Amino acid sequence: MKKSLLALTLLAAAPFAASAAEGVSYNYVEGGYTAANLDGPDTDGWALKGSVAVHPNFHLFADYSTQEVDDVNVDFDQWRVGLGYNHELSQRVDLLTRVAYEKAKTDSFTVGGQRVPSLSADGYSVEVGVNSALTNRLTGYALAGYEDGDDYDGDFYGRLGAQVKFTPNWSASADVKFADGVTQWFVGPRFSW
Repeated sequence: MKKSLLALTLLAAAPFAASAAEGVSYNYVEGGYTAANLDGPDTDGWALKGSVAVHPNFHLFADYSTQEVDDVNVDFDQWRVGLGYNHELSQRVDLLTRVAYEKAKTDSFTVGGQRVPSLSADGYSVEVGVNSALTNRLTGYALAGYEDGDDYDGDFYGRLGAQVKFTPNWSASADVKFADGVTQWFVGPRFSW
């Protein structure tokens, strides 16, 4: 009788143990549409992002985007590469900290008959926040960050993101970054492993 009761209790708890063990994956690649709403002309284009866990608590990540500036025939390229640290706060929530080197550049272009030389800026960013498996199908994160560079003033920003899982590997991903005078966003498919 005691063995039957123990077996029944373990069987009833199995679905909860399986869902609680599900975590956040730091192994993914995603691509999609990206845009920015600026104080001046807006931009839009495409982006590619990825991350690889190199240790249970560390991952490497990289982002690349290319966008065209509205009303100006110029492309704006951005990329960043960095290291992330994730520390489990609970079975479903990680503390997430990331540092990255960033670069942005444009080709030379003409505005109002004036030739503008190519522009380039290097910098870094630091982010901290939480990354959580909110449900079995929904993952989300909230980060506060700071970025600074040689050619631009430092600025604080906020970043929110979510993934809606369709299968264990495939999901729809969205991200929005709020900075002073700039809102950048991304949407596209993600493959996780």
